[in-house]
Amino acid sequence: MAASHNADQLVGILRDTVVALVRRDGPDLSARQLGVFLTCYLHDGPHTVRGLAAGLNVSKPAITRALDRLGELDLARRKVDPLDRRSVLVQRTMKGAAFLRDLRSVMTEASAVAPRKAPAESSRKVAHG
Repeated sequence: MAASHNADQLVGILRDTVVALVRRDGPDLSARQLGVFLTCYLHDGPHTVRGLAAGLNVSKPAITRALDRLGELDLARRKVDPLDRRSVLVQRTMKGAAFLRDLRSVMTEASAVAPRKAPAESSRKVAHG
């Protein structure tokens, strides 16, 4: 993503990316699920439930619920750590890697369009009533 994007353009890229994901026939992830997914795929592991909870500053049960959904979609899987059977490791999957490639493609397309769009809502006065 180009460093020349301003805050309005970045929010526009996020919006366009989320809208494109919603319109697709594919996984529909919550913000928390997407945060867990991206953390696992963009930061080298190993990842544990405890480590993800600490890194994202959310509870372990919240991470567990997000991983339940990611597991249902085969975007990540859990495995007992062979070195410490009390610990659970989060593993990447082929389907998750494909989802990340698609997400990158959608974001690249959204960022290519962003500079041509006029700064929208933030520059207009919004009436609250």
